[in-house]
Formats: sequence, structure tokens, C-alpha cells
Amino acid sequence: MGLSATLSNALSGLTAASRAAEIVSANVANAQTDGYGRRELVLTSATLGGSGGGVAVSGTFRSVDQHTIGERRLADAAVGQTGVEAAFYERLETIIGLPDDPASLSARTAQLQAVLLEAASRPDSDNRLNAILSTATGLSDHINSASDQVQNLRMDADQEIGRQVDTLNENLVKIADFNYQIRLQIGAGNDGSGLMDQRQQLIDSLAAIVPFQEVPRDNGQIALYTPGGAILLDGKPAEVSFTAVGVIVPQMTQASGALSGLQINGQSISTASAGPLSGGSLIELFAVRDVYATQAQSQLDGVARDLVERFENPAVDPTRSIGSPGLFTDAGGALNITNELGLAARLKINALVDPTDGGEIWRLRDGLGATAPGPVGNALIIQTMFDALGTPKIPASGGFSGVARSAVGLAGDLISQVNGDLRGAEANQSFAYAKHDALKAIELRSGVDTDQEMQQLLLVERAYSANARVISTVDDMIQTLLGI
Repeated sequence: MGLSATLSNALSGLTAASRAAEIVSANVANAQTDGYGRRELVLTSATLGGSGGGVAVSGTFRSVDQHTIGERRLADAAVGQTGVEAAFYERLETIIGLPDDPASLSARTAQLQAVLLEAASRPDSDNRLNAILSTATGLSDHINSASDQVQNLRMDADQEIGRQVDTLNENLVKIADFNYQIRLQIGAGNDGSGLMDQRQQLIDSLAAIVPFQEVPRDNGQIALYTPGGAILLDGKPAEVSFTAVGVIVPQMTQASGALSGLQINGQSISTASAGPLSGGSLIELFAVRDVYATQAQSQLDGVARDLVERFENPAVDPTRSIGSPGLFTDAGGALNITNELGLAARLKINALVDPTDGGEIWRLRDGLGATAPGPVGNALIIQTMFDALGTPKIPASGGFSGVARSAVGLAGDLISQVNGDLRGAEANQSFAYAKHDALKAIELRSGVDTDQEMQQLLLVERAYSANARVISTVDDMIQTLLGI
């Protein structure tokens, strides 16, 4: 091998070593950067005039564990899904209240029973009669407020669905644009790894909303499918459609057309838990709006109906005419079981006993239908109202089990059920987080290993030093020849 060929080989080695050192530096600097794929130098043998011409840098290779990334993205979706469910039941528990909370549903019901018992011992006391009115009104207001807040939870879910759909559409367009830019760069012989990193970050940002499966296409492009079979990106990005509403009341449902569903490219898709986009926060928000919150509304309506029916019982107040409302009313009227939906929001204390509404407080003692005050020592009706709250009764609606229970017991069952749902949701969330953290750790281990990169850097330094020594030796030889 001639001196010129030796010098050429050594110079190509220096160039390759320099490029390798840059790649090691970039790998170490981005070891903790989300979406960064470890770079590897791709070298090929160079030829010059049919003979070996050293080494040529043909490009870089972006090394990622696509299987682990795919599994981690599915775990992201599970974290998003379970987070939405747990957040809903946490807020619902706060709305209804815990058993030891004096403002909870069960505590307010128990307090009404207690003030009825106290008033029965002194039916002549206006203060104790007012305590019955105040406590009953507080219970009614609490149920009203709980119903309103459940509808607010549905409203919040509806608005968040709109925001997530907008984010999904915007980022799908950006991912499609990255596909195009990557194809252009690779087609021109350039390195598209940096664009691929940014594309991966965008896809990862959507993984909690909708689960994705990434499918490779030619020239570094990718397609995105959901495990349920929906095509969100394959060449062109899909367009997901949803229309949020301004207000939600109990009677509004997706089935009636009052609430929006989802469409992909103009085609309606199922928003059920087994639908094509299921598995992330987006479809779980539909579950909050259309399933969890409507079930909670039904249970509150069942509790309200139970209260109304207990005090509408003719045996409680014989002065009432048949068909007239009792102490608790449906917006001032008697219960209509064909119009139970939303009863919790309409629950109201009978105006006949409320002085601020034109009524008389003595009617709590003497009867809603009494024409005049009776003996102030007569506690019979107050006692029967106390008994009505404590009498075991099978709830007629609300999806409760068919076991007879008191009004306090029914309220306690509702609180217990919500607490159980929350504990189950939190357990699912903890499992999802544990799986996600394990997969994230595996992904990081399969990414940039700084120890390995340091070892690689030592090899690069040795190669650089060896090539530099060859150049120095050739230079000495040339100087010697010139000096002869």
C-alpha cells in the first residue's frame, strides 16, 4: 500500500472517529429526553480505484425498542382511563359525603330523625318544630345540590371530551406532516432521526387519550391504528368529530340525540367500553357522562323517591287528602313515578309548613291538611314521621338491592357503594401506574446506557489516536524522503 493510500485511509478513520464521538455526545446528552432514540453510526468500506480506500460514514441508525414503546403506550392509555374513573368517584364521594361528615347524606338523614324524636317529646315547642323544618330543608337542599353537581360532572366530562378531540385532531395532522418531512429527508439521503424523535413525542402525548399501535411504512413513515381497529393515520390523518353542549340536565342522553357521540371521517362510532377507541381517557369520559354519572343520578333519584314515599304514606298524616303531597314533594306536588328522572333536583319541602313560603310551622305537629292548630301537646303525627324514617322499606328504584332498610340505612348504602366504587377505581389506577412505571423503566434501559456510551467513547478515542499516529508516521516518512 502506497503512502497516499495509507494517508487516505487514516484520514477517513479520523473522520469516522470524529463523527462517532459526536454521536456518543448526543446520546449521553439526551439520555433522559423523552422520545429520543439512541443513535448508532453506520460505517461501510470505501474503495478507491478498486482497492481499499478506508472507511466511509454512510449515515446513522436510530435504535429503539418499538415493541416496548408500543406496550408502554398502551399502559399510558390505561393510566389515562383509570385516572378519569378514579377522579369521578373521588368527586362523587365528596359530593355525597362520608359517614363521619356531619354534612353527608346519611348524617343529615339521621339528624332529621333525631330532631323528630326531640320534637315528639316537646310538640309545643316552636323551636323544635323549626328544627324539623330546618333539618328537612337542609336534607332536601343537599340532595338538590348533589344532583346539580352530578350534572356538572357530566358537563365537565362533555367539555373535556371536546378538548381531547381537538388535541387528537391537531396532533394527528402534525404527525402526518412529520411523516412527509421524514420521507423527504430520507429520500434526499439525509438523517431523519431528529424528526422521528419529535414525531414519537407527539404520539406519546396522545397515548393517554387513545391507545395506538404504530405500524411502519416506507421511507420512515408510520401508520396509527387503535387496538379496536380504528384507522387514525395511514397516509392522511383521520378527522374525529364531536360537538360539546352548553348545559346538561338529567334528561339529556346520547341515545336521545341531545348529547353528541363520536364520528371518524363522518362515520359514527361506538363510544361504549368495547368500541374502536376504547382504552384511554377519551372513551372513559363518555363513560362518566353517559354511564357513571347517570347511575349516580338514578341512585339520588331513588333516595329522593324513598323520602317522598315515606311521608306520602296516608298512615303518617291522616289529615292529608288522598293524592296530596307530604312533607317532601316533587317541586311542590305529589310524586309521579312516571317522571322520576331528575326528582333529586326537584325535591322540595311542602310550602304548607314553611312560614317563609306562606305556610304555618304548626302543621308539622297538627297535620298538613288541618284547618286549624290542634292541641299543642299532641305528638302523634311527629311520632309517625319519626317512625316513617326508621321503618325498613325496600327501595322502589335506584338500582339498590332488594333489601328493606331505613332512610338512614339507604343513604348509608349509597355512600358505601360510592366508596366501594372509588376503592375499586383506585386499585385499577394503582395497577395501571405500576405497569406503566415498569414498562417505562424497561424502555429507558433499552435506550441510552451512559456506561456503554462511555465505553464506546474510549474505543472511539483509541481509533482516533491510532489513525492520528498513522498520519504522523506517514508525515515522518514523507519528510525523510524529501530530505534524501
